[in-house]
Amino acid sequence: MSGIVAGKLAFVTGAGSGIGRAVCRILAREGAKVIASDQNSKNVADTVATLEGGDHTALTVNVTSSKSINDAFKSVIERYAKPPTLVVNSAGITRDKYMLKLSEEDFDQVINVNLKGTFLVTQIAVKAMVEAGVSNGASVVNIASIIAKLGNIGQTNYSASKAGVVAMTKSASMEFGKFGVRINAVLPGFIKTPMTDAVPEHILGMAAAKSPLNRVGTPDEVAEVVTFLCSNKSSFVHGASIEVTGGYH
Repeated sequence: MSGIVAGKLAFVTGAGSGIGRAVCRILAREGAKVIASDQNSKNVADTVATLEGGDHTALTVNVTSSKSINDAFKSVIERYAKPPTLVVNSAGITRDKYMLKLSEEDFDQVINVNLKGTFLVTQIAVKAMVEAGVSNGASVVNIASIIAKLGNIGQTNYSASKAGVVAMTKSASMEFGKFGVRINAVLPGFIKTPMTDAVPEHILGMAAAKSPLNRVGTPDEVAEVVTFLCSNKSSFVHGASIEVTGGYH
């Protein structure tokens, strides 16, 4: 199969819906074998059922648990005889409330999934690549958010978690270069996903109006950029934070 990531093995978290599902679809279209992972086993199985090509896998993974991630990577190596060299950290949650009403539990959950989860998956994946001698030319892409830069009312926990992802990506790029592993972050703006389905229409309308393109984005528009960053087409892009916002800033 031809495509800009043909023959590559990709591991995608948060693959059950939204941006993660779109990333799986575009990577598969461009020739990758996709390991789609999510905490929701039905949703991730549905994702894999829609992918072009063959030899894709659905895995149930809890990104806040190093045991769950390690078990997933063991099963991947057993099946494919090597670890994935493309990793996309798309698992994320929101627990939106004004800061003065935000519970400690809701703060911890968002940090654990969005920031710690990205750390654990990246650490375990890159270790596996290095140990298997397949790290040269590998790529990690972390889904952050434009809210990491701008902040947002009701999202002190979410903005902190995504700003952490951006900073961690920059620091990791300084460490991973010697192994030939590139790592970058993508900062989506307002994208129409199940995560935004709970947002009232008039708020989405306000968000769209803040974009010079006067609309919200689609998961595929983010996934195309992610796939470019996974490919050798972006071979000198490293430690970057790429905004996909329709000009919203």
